[in-house]
Amino acid sequence: MERRELEAKGYLVTPGFIDLHAHLREPGFEESETIASGARAALRGGFTTICAMPNTEPAIDTPGLVAEVIARGRAAAAARVLPIATITRGRAGRELADLIELSAAGAIAFSDDGSPVDDARLFRHALEYARTKDLLIIEHAQDTSLSRSGAMHEGVVSARLGLPGIPSAAEETAVARDIAIAEMTGARLHLTHLSTRGAIASIRDAKSRGIRITCDVTPHHLAMTDDWVAGSRAFAWEREGHGREAPLARNGPAPAVDADRFAQSQARLSLEKPPARAVPYDSSIKVNPPLRDWSDVRALWEGLVDGTVDAIATDHAPHASVRKNVEFDQAAFGISGLETAVSLVLGGVAAGWADRNTVIRALTTGPARVLGIQRHDDDWIAIDLDSAWTVAAEELVSMGKNTPLLGRTLRGRVVYAVVGGKARYDGGVRGASPVGSR
Repeated sequence: MERRELEAKGYLVTPGFIDLHAHLREPGFEESETIASGARAALRGGFTTICAMPNTEPAIDTPGLVAEVIARGRAAAAARVLPIATITRGRAGRELADLIELSAAGAIAFSDDGSPVDDARLFRHALEYARTKDLLIIEHAQDTSLSRSGAMHEGVVSARLGLPGIPSAAEETAVARDIAIAEMTGARLHLTHLSTRGAIASIRDAKSRGIRITCDVTPHHLAMTDDWVAGSRAFAWEREGHGREAPLARNGPAPAVDADRFAQSQARLSLEKPPARAVPYDSSIKVNPPLRDWSDVRALWEGLVDGTVDAIATDHAPHASVRKNVEFDQAAFGISGLETAVSLVLGGVAAGWADRNTVIRALTTGPARVLGIQRHDDDWIAIDLDSAWTVAAEELVSMGKNTPLLGRTLRGRVVYAVVGGKARYDGGVRGASPVGSR
């Protein structure tokens, strides 16, 4: 099917999305996800390229394991899979991996994601080593001495629920350290899944000083707040008293929003109104970094609009049910997010919190620029902006069903995906025959 034909049918046709942060769990945790199932799920979300994080068992810290990820990604015949290798051997934070050798084997970047490199001296050496070949370091910015034992954002909600908190300072102090070391070394540094307004402010300042630093935010941090742990199911833009705020603007004050026009856009593109309440302590909401306060969410959108935030990355973190269907403080961190990402960010667009082009750039050219790769012109997708669909476990291609969106009706759905000029996914294009994985 041709792009023009799909555009004539009313679909939004865009370049394929690039996800620079996904957990595909293979090798070692195939009960949660495999490279093949994750690559197929990616297409359902519009991602034609995904970067596989290395916190597997064993961790991706040898050229042979990098080659294995590449081979399994090709065999899946779905989204492109680019391997990210570890910064330290075994992700243990004690000894640097051979970054140059891993890069030669095909690693696109390096990260110990989920395990920050706590040793500042070692982190400095990693950046200096990476700079010799202009390699990209991706860091999970978190001071583990402040976050240890925490289960959710530290604030009013955590106090009310009696759950140990992860303070904003755990992220913000780590971001400050990482910026300082990046400035000292001149290396390329990317900070992933930032979640606080203080972190965004620090990145904005660092960029203004010419430091080679980039960052991403996730769809769930753009859409949900810590109130979800207490049972709320209202997206940030649906929060009472804030629903009609003026959209964020790149230059100057934001224009006023016409109430009728806003209501029409919400009806067309926004997510269906949620149930008033849900069960609190839902472990599918437990993520690291945690869902934050409304003001933090608003700051993430502001950073997206003014260019401080370079990319939207899913941090897709599927888990087998045995790791999630337990008490909240015992559950694993992570949301399965590849297949719901585009609907979440389109909800923010419909609310006027960003324009659609800004969001599309953060899913396409933004991550390509961060990774230092060229987008493939023959990778593209089609989105039905008005399609309503209900998130159901049995319909998700990912093996991870751990999402708090189950049962929720969303708007905006990818209906067609082409990778390398070949149709890999047809989710119900009118007048077309199904291809690839459904």
